[in-house]
Formats: sequence, C-alpha cells, structure tokens
Amino acid sequence: MTKSLRDLPSPGGLPFLGNIHQLSVQRLHRIIETWEAQLGSEFTFELGSRRVFVTSDPHLAQHALRERPESFRKLSSMTAVIDEMGFNGVFSAEGQRWWPQREMVTRALARKGLPPFFPTLHTITERLFRRWDEVARNGQTTDVVQDLTRFTVDVISTLSFGQDINTLEQTGDPIQKHLSVIFPMVTLRANLPFAYWRYIKLPQDRQLERSIAAVEEFVHRMIDEAKDELVARPDGPPTNLLQAMLMAAEEPGSGISDDIVYANVVTLLIAGEDTTAHTLAWAMYCMAERPELRQHMQNAAAHTLGEANIAPDYKTTEGLSLFESTAFEAMRFKPTVPLVFLEANEDVTLGDTHLPAGTPVFLALRASMKDENHFGDADDFDPYRWTAERHHRMRTHNGRAFMQFGAGPRVCPGRHLAILEIRMVLSMLARNFTFEFADDAQGIEESFSFTMAPHTLPLRLHRLR
Repeated sequence: MTKSLRDLPSPGGLPFLGNIHQLSVQRLHRIIETWEAQLGSEFTFELGSRRVFVTSDPHLAQHALRERPESFRKLSSMTAVIDEMGFNGVFSAEGQRWWPQREMVTRALARKGLPPFFPTLHTITERLFRRWDEVARNGQTTDVVQDLTRFTVDVISTLSFGQDINTLEQTGDPIQKHLSVIFPMVTLRANLPFAYWRYIKLPQDRQLERSIAAVEEFVHRMIDEAKDELVARPDGPPTNLLQAMLMAAEEPGSGISDDIVYANVVTLLIAGEDTTAHTLAWAMYCMAERPELRQHMQNAAAHTLGEANIAPDYKTTEGLSLFESTAFEAMRFKPTVPLVFLEANEDVTLGDTHLPAGTPVFLALRASMKDENHFGDADDFDPYRWTAERHHRMRTHNGRAFMQFGAGPRVCPGRHLAILEIRMVLSMLARNFTFEFADDAQGIEESFSFTMAPHTLPLRLHRLR
C-alpha cells in the first residue's frame, strides 16, 4: 500500500517555520542522523512550507541515484544558488546541459590518463612531504586539513587545467582560501526558505562576494593563458581538460559555451579540493586514534616502498591497496558525504512512499554503513573488510550501502584520481612519519558545509628515520 508523506513520522515543528529553528548547517548531518535514530529509516521534516523526505535505506538511495536525471535531480534550490554564483558546471547541471559536460570531464579524469600524470603527482606529493618534514624536524604542529586542501587544489589544477599553482609552498592568501568559502555558502543558502541576501548583505555574504570575485579573476586568467597556448599551436591536440573544453566550445552545436567552461573550472577546483582532502584528513584522524593500525601501515609502506619516501612510479601504487582500504573504512566511520540532496522531478513512488513532483529528498548515508545488516562487526575499524580477506572472515559486506562516490550515471568522475591521491599520501605518511593529536581528540568536531570535515585537525608529526 502506497503511503503519503504525511503518513511518515516527523519531528515536532512550529507553524509556518516547520523545523527550521532546529537546524544548523554545520550540524545538519548530525541533526538528521539523530532524527533517523529516533524515527526510523524513513521520515519527513519541514523547511517552512516544504516537506522533506529523508531515507537512510541504501536500496532506496541506490534507486534514486540510478534514476537521475529522469525521475530525480539535484535539489533545485541548490542548483539555483550555484547558478546565481555563476558556476553551474558538471556537478550541478541537469538534463541536456549535463551530458556534454559529463563526457568531457569523465574522459579527462579517466583511469588511463593517470599513469602519464604520475610524475607530476609525485612532484606535488614530494612538496607535501617536505612541508611535513619541516614541521616534524622543528617540533611544530600543523593543521593537516589545510595542508591536504592545498595539496588537492594543486593536483586538480595541474591535471585538469595545466596550471601548477603550487599553493603548498605559497604564503599569504592562496586561492584555496577563497575556494573554501564558496561551498559552505551554497549549502547554507540552499536550505534557507528566503533569499535574504538579495535584499540585505551580512558579513558572510560580503566575504562570499569577495571570494567569488577572486576566484573569477583567477579562473579567467587560467582560461586566457590556455587560449594563448592553443593559438600558439593551432594544429596540436588539447593537453588538458581546459583546452579540450575551449576547443569544444568552438565547434558548432557542441553545447559548450564560455560560461560552461568557466563553471566547470570552478566546479572542479572546489569539488576536487573538498572531497579528497577531507577523506584524507579523516583517514589520518582514524590512524591517530589507533596506534596498532599506524604500525601496521608503517610496515606495509616499508615493505612496498623500500628506501623511497614516496611511491617512485605508477606501478608501485598498485601494491598500496591497504592505504585505499584504510581510507574506505575511514569513510564508513566518518563519511565525507553524509548527506545527498535530491528532488523529485515528477510524481514518483520511492519504496512505498508517494513523492509529489518537487519533493526534496535527503539521503542519509552513514546509518546504513554502521548497520550490522550491511557491514558485519560494524563497530570494528577493519580495513580488511574492503579486501578479498573479508570472505574468509564470513562477514556481511554490502558494498551497495557505501555511496561515498555516488552511484548510477552520476557516479563521481574523479574517483580514480582520488584513490591514487589517497594511496600516494597515506603511504608517504606511513613510510616517513608517526604522529599523534596535538590537542584533545574529543575537541575535534565534525563540521558539515557541502562535505563533512574535521573543523580542524592539528597533529604533531615525528620523523621515523
């Protein structure tokens, strides 16, 4: 029997406001997870006049993600906010606007393009090693969230745009500082019932405008340089994604405009920064909590890397699966993507609940990853559950309940690059350093903006050799 949204449980709200007064963007995932624990795997809450459907059922989440972009889309309020900010690229585009962008981005970030990129990735990882080596030798602490964010910005800008901006060795105010302002404001504005910023500017809105202007200037400078390079060698093939987009924009009927080029440059810079950097940060957090795990990873790194500080070639990274598995297990405990925001494009039934067109749909992903029905011994931090060894332990393992890279046609196109970055950084860390929390670990909070990150992660590093 089909249910309506009003048949589902919901937390108590206020007239007209609904549950807005109970929500905080930085704690949104925790609030929804608390409601899920109280109300069950399917419930609703109200954002003003809008009733939101929430599910933590991985089967329903998979179904909704597979049915994009026909039956479901990204939350329209989020798309509208991103469009207003001027970077509605492959991440947020819908329908026919999405397909040509997706094809180009997927091709640029495909696995087969990673071996030729490896020497550059090695160079950028070496910079991170030098940064941490200096911290360790001087007996200092470092906020690794900031270090890792700079690292991932350098990687994505070099691979996708042919620009090594080297924020890792910059002082002052690198572009990464401005990038980090934008996505938190997207999430905040998308979940507000009233677009107040069109009428009054708060300090956070003025800071956003400054950051968007700085990013716009930076990106247009990259685009102009790429255009100059194409003019200088008119018969040569594109050497990166930016050049490919610019060449496609010149073809009649390509569907790629100058605005789309700009939007995708910004999108990849921000998305490539946040997700991988925060995954690495949570992996280091989980390692800092577990000395036995750190020792095991040190042994594995020494065995695979030998005397090298960093994986010397692409083939070596194929033997670093433990470091990928550790990051996957960290994502199960500390998901970088705890929530996915969708919307029904049409009247649709999800499970046995009827969703009218326009219904916001929030997918809460952590509950199923900590559920014994999907992952046996769910409270045990065990990287080996992600390897073939799990079969010998007779553990339940439902990989479909793990959606940190998405699912369906819009699965993350950068996942292969992210996994390679994870293998490189965590093996470099384990080969060269031991570390511990610089402050009380209880004070390290989960902070949600667009992804979930430690609000800060100060670590004290020590050289192993």
